[in-house]
Amino acid sequence: QVQLVESGGGLVQPGGSLSLSCAASGRFKSVYGMAWYRQAPGKQREMVASISGTGTTMYADSVKGRFTISRDNAKNTVYLQMNTLKPEDTAVYYCNAAILVLTTTSAYWGQGTQVTVSS
Repeated sequence: QVQLVESGGGLVQPGGSLSLSCAASGRFKSVYGMAWYRQAPGKQREMVASISGTGTTMYADSVKGRFTISRDNAKNTVYLQMNTLKPEDTAVYYCNAAILVLTTTSAYWGQGTQVTVSS
């Protein structure tokens, strides 16, 4: 069974930093694109940042210049470094990955980790 396990959320003051990580585990052949999404109360889930298997990155306009996504293919892990955090970054952050199991590639989601930016 494939799982994405996230860690690193928490409470931080405005202007502070947090780092999230998400590791894929289980029986699979390959991990392709990986991404971070977030969902604030009363809002739709939105993509924050994505990274392809070859390292191409994309960011939501709201986080450009503040967040950095990276990955370690040897560890099947994706990271999100979040700097200069704002109260509007408060949300549950979810990891997403396209994973090849046998002959089928499917999207998998992590359980979510809470990020709260507040003084």
